[in-house]
Amino acid sequence: MTCSSLTPMWLKTLATASLLSVTSSAFAINSEINLHQGTVVGNTQTSTQSWLGIPYAQAPIGKLRWQVAKPLAKSQTKLQAITQGALCPQVQKGQVIGKEDCLNLNIYRPNTDETLPVLFYVHGGNNQTGKADEFNPTQLALATKSVVVTANYRLGVLGFNPLKAIKTSDPLQASGNFGLLDQGAALDWIKQNISQFGGDSNNITVSGFSAGGRDVMAMLISPEFKDKFQHAIVFSGGMTTAPVDASQKVFEQAFAPLVVEDGRQPDLAAAEKWLKQGDSDVKAYLQSLNPTRLAKLMQNAGIRMSVFPHLYTDGTVLPENGFDTQTYNQVPTMMLTGANEFSFFALGDPEFAKTDWNTQPHKAIEYDFVFRYGGLLYSAFNVEESVDTMLKAKFSAPIYAGKINYGADPIITGPAMSRIGSFHGVFIPLLDSSVDMPMFGDAFKTEGAKQLSHDLEKHIASFIRQGKPSSDINVEWKPWNKATAANGESLYVFDANIKNSVLYRTEQAYQTKDIIELMDKDYRLSEEDKNKLIHSVLNGRWFSQQLDEHYHSPSLW
Repeated sequence: MTCSSLTPMWLKTLATASLLSVTSSAFAINSEINLHQGTVVGNTQTSTQSWLGIPYAQAPIGKLRWQVAKPLAKSQTKLQAITQGALCPQVQKGQVIGKEDCLNLNIYRPNTDETLPVLFYVHGGNNQTGKADEFNPTQLALATKSVVVTANYRLGVLGFNPLKAIKTSDPLQASGNFGLLDQGAALDWIKQNISQFGGDSNNITVSGFSAGGRDVMAMLISPEFKDKFQHAIVFSGGMTTAPVDASQKVFEQAFAPLVVEDGRQPDLAAAEKWLKQGDSDVKAYLQSLNPTRLAKLMQNAGIRMSVFPHLYTDGTVLPENGFDTQTYNQVPTMMLTGANEFSFFALGDPEFAKTDWNTQPHKAIEYDFVFRYGGLLYSAFNVEESVDTMLKAKFSAPIYAGKINYGADPIITGPAMSRIGSFHGVFIPLLDSSVDMPMFGDAFKTEGAKQLSHDLEKHIASFIRQGKPSSDINVEWKPWNKATAANGESLYVFDANIKNSVLYRTEQAYQTKDIIELMDKDYRLSEEDKNKLIHSVLNGRWFSQQLDEHYHSPSLW
């Protein structure tokens, strides 16, 4: 299962059970709200209020394709904001869905009379797929007593495009980072309008999962996001950027078949050369292409930047030296990862996707190899390596690093989770109890899982208010700094048994070089089989640069 195919599985409907004691004698926030762009009419229930599908920028269509999102014009229109907005073009189950007019957001809040902190959530999907509500945010809004905002933003080559033809003299426009800038436009809209929905415009936390988490990490180094938010939460994110020149070459190769198919150039070499020159004819051609054709490009990236490069180090939106910059947006930051982050990607890899586990016992040993070491590498990439880089850059705001181990012990969570463990996105069923998938069995229905969910929500609720986790939980979550590192308590671990949550502090137990050494000394497989897995399954991933160098595998570029 790839990152892009994972996201839609979270699209479930949350039962409307009240999770917060709320009186309904009078609605605190008027469901009909007048904005510069017109009136929006939301939906009020006993415990919650919501406004769905609200545009936050002009539709990026026609000549606005591959342009920085433009603010909305003043209008007197009325929008019944009770259904989800359009998804951005993407491939799901082999079919293209969505449309380019997709810059919209959703707002959820408890039905109270309080002004609440704002939690802006960016969905995952490799910045190629996904939708604003990859899980139902109602439980999160109630449990954390916050205004949760989710947004759709441009995806794939419509959201990230470094080609010369579309660049102008405007450095923002020339960056090619349109999907990331869409998220900035959503934050600008929130800053301007959220107070009318009972949100505190001076207390905004940005958060995101997977690609969304990587986007939040990019916000931390982007001058364009300075002062747009007060806190950051990164779920399975990590540091990824792409160089402009190498990315342009990948895009030229991806677009060239369309150019030949349409008769603009006689062969692929000529097409790439034509795209590279980037004149007005190229721009007109690119903007005339059907979005369905564009959405199909660069599929099966599988957390490999070389297939779909994005988050370009253009020097304006993102520094040319990426995360090695000394200029971060200094806000309290919380980072979380699962212990077995690579499991879905391993299961979806061609090496294992069609495995019959009952008749191919040797495949189980091979899978365990990539499950174990891919998980260690990916988890370290998400948290430990990011923290190390930030501390070297003299990041002075507190960093709270956490790891979710729940799922790693099949005796506790049951046999259904034995091959996925504490997977990529393990926090989602903890924050949305309506998520119900056969592969989880009853793992998230135990008393221990419910307590773990409560503790995670309590930490998030405290963090979005005051920039630090809750002090009302027995085990204190301390920031990662020299003192906590020296005492072996820089990492906060979330786990549970059948009856209770199990929380404790530990240290950064290993570095990437230590994992590679373990791989070298793992003799369960022949060297031939081990090399096959390293060179075909683990290579070229976000987390595998040192691995690729050690084993001389194809790298990201």
